[in-house]
Amino acid sequence: MTPATAAAPVRPKHKGSAQLFKNPVLERLSHTHIALPVGIFAATAAVSLYYGLTQGFMTGLTALGLFLIGLFAFTFAEYAVHRYLYHIPATTPGRAKFQYTFHGVHHEYPKDKTRLAMPPILTVFVASLLFFIFRFSFGSYAFGLLSGFTFGYAMYLFVHYAIHAYSPPKNFLKVWWTHHSQHHYRQDEVAFGVSSTLWDHIIGTMPTKKAEDKAVA
Repeated sequence: MTPATAAAPVRPKHKGSAQLFKNPVLERLSHTHIALPVGIFAATAAVSLYYGLTQGFMTGLTALGLFLIGLFAFTFAEYAVHRYLYHIPATTPGRAKFQYTFHGVHHEYPKDKTRLAMPPILTVFVASLLFFIFRFSFGSYAFGLLSGFTFGYAMYLFVHYAIHAYSPPKNFLKVWWTHHSQHHYRQDEVAFGVSSTLWDHIIGTMPTKKAEDKAVA
């Protein structure tokens, strides 16, 4: 599959990996072990919370409230980025290439464990950018908000990896696997939430019951 055809329906391949770059160095850097980005965002959350508390920017109760607000904000950011950026209509060659490189390749090779998260260089850049955005926008509250937001990011990456790397569990956690499988194998225009189905319920992008039954079957 080429970037120019990224918007067309694609039959997922359960083995192999796509080549995104001709340059071998860039190609190698486009792969990562999931532990690295998860660790970077989890460490960002922990350091931010610790620094905010020890430097007197917030008290324990305030920190908890800001953490929860940041975590809630991440659930919406996850949904919005997935729906409106990663699934941007490929109306031009440039858009098609962007969409395929950042997300379409994942739909074509959903079992490629090395492309379930951004590589470490991009992860560090995103974590740093988030810090400056939060610090500039929210001042001393940034440390609590950022800790919740980046913790949510780390949890999203872990959940997303588990969904693609492991078999569905035989308990209530199966809802995550079932929900995300709709997006990949039945209806890619719905089910945009990964770590949470909250915004799919609120905005109205939950999968239809018929498709859910087919996926479970």
